[in-house]
Amino acid sequence: MRPLTAADLNPAILKVQYAVRGELAIKAEELREKLQSESHGLPFKKVISSNIGNPQQKGLDQPFLTFTRQVAALMEYPPLAEIVKDKWPQDVLDRARELQEDIGSIGAYSHSKGVPLIRKHVAKFIEERDGYPSDPEDIFLTAGASAGVSLILNVLITPNVTGILIPIPQYPLYTATLAQFSGVALPYHLSEPEGWSTSLEEIKAALAKAKQDGVMPRAIVVINPGNPTGAILDKTTMCNLVRLCEEHSLVLLADEVYQANLHRPDTHPFHSFKQVVRELNSPIPLFSFHSISKGVKGECGRRGGYFECTNISDEVRALLYKMASVTLCPPLSGQIGVDCLVRPPRPNEPSYPLWKKETDTIHEALRHRTQLMAQRLNSLPGVSCVDSPGALYLYPKLELPDKAVEEAQKLGKSPDTLYALQLLEETGICVVPGSGFGQKDGEHHYRLTCLCPGVEEYVSALENFHLKFLKKYGGL
Repeated sequence: MRPLTAADLNPAILKVQYAVRGELAIKAEELREKLQSESHGLPFKKVISSNIGNPQQKGLDQPFLTFTRQVAALMEYPPLAEIVKDKWPQDVLDRARELQEDIGSIGAYSHSKGVPLIRKHVAKFIEERDGYPSDPEDIFLTAGASAGVSLILNVLITPNVTGILIPIPQYPLYTATLAQFSGVALPYHLSEPEGWSTSLEEIKAALAKAKQDGVMPRAIVVINPGNPTGAILDKTTMCNLVRLCEEHSLVLLADEVYQANLHRPDTHPFHSFKQVVRELNSPIPLFSFHSISKGVKGECGRRGGYFECTNISDEVRALLYKMASVTLCPPLSGQIGVDCLVRPPRPNEPSYPLWKKETDTIHEALRHRTQLMAQRLNSLPGVSCVDSPGALYLYPKLELPDKAVEEAQKLGKSPDTLYALQLLEETGICVVPGSGFGQKDGEHHYRLTCLCPGVEEYVSALENFHLKFLKKYGGL
């Protein structure tokens, strides 16, 4: 029998690249395994996974929110309620009882769009956030926002014909998913000198190029707050983007999973695209994504999220339901997480004081780390870094010496990959090279999270490595 080889597989799969879990992450796992040996010979004691926004992973150890875990525990094992009835807050017990009465066992499949009661709660959350009605029938619960993005791109793309506008730099989910479904990426560059702002002229240029190339633009992806940039769109830009979608008949995919990660909310507030579309009374088709993996919850492993359909016809929504039905339903543990996301404890409820203390502590830690890291990185020669007002990352720009660029070329790697690999090998800090997110020719970046505890030690290691790297390649 002839063995199965890569040549036998869908050729589109061979084009999929996902830098967040790519070469650097694989190398980091090898080093983490090597550290288990007493004679490892490595110049560091631990690997720091700064490559991915995974707050609760070992080594980052962001605390979970007590309210979420208590409700989850009661849903997993309902008899626990009798054991903790005089020890846990009454609103936790009431929440779990309400969900159990509606859902039954979380070991059973739910509706393919998600538990109807939880979808009602999501709709109410959206109404309270935006000031405009939301219909539970427009809500699809998903296995994290990524599953929703994949579903929507799958139904939008005609292979090798459909173009999707994506920001550069972008979260690699989008290029990977476009490759998987043979869509055409239409990049539009964000403006780094202007704080990674979104330029309508860049988008118009990308549309014009698509027309010249015979590609049909069908949708535009906007990540707000940005990943990897942390930029937050102002309302004027959002209105202009909506009008541009009207002019070019574009579907808008609003990736809003970092909407709760605001470091300077007084000067850089979050506005949803749903709110803007309703304020403008715009007819554009809009899909808005949210997740329990980010914000201050960080429940990545539960795989919970949702998307809302705005201005989507019943016909299209029925087709989305058909496709969602293929995977039966999203994980119930993730759906419970979504309910806790959109219905946190209220000020008059017994769980509220602890919930408020826990969330305020996480927000302050993220704000402090982001500000400190940006300040220290900007003090280094050959580094410039936008002080991100949102999300969980910084995306510093590197001016690398010519000798480093030449060595990278000899090794068949991008210069920022060479930098990131040496950073990992010398400090144990794993970051993602800018080449994995997209950047202008001749530029070099890397993305690192602001989730790492012990920020002084962490930043000092980055500083010391950078100066050694410049000295090694004649940059000092």
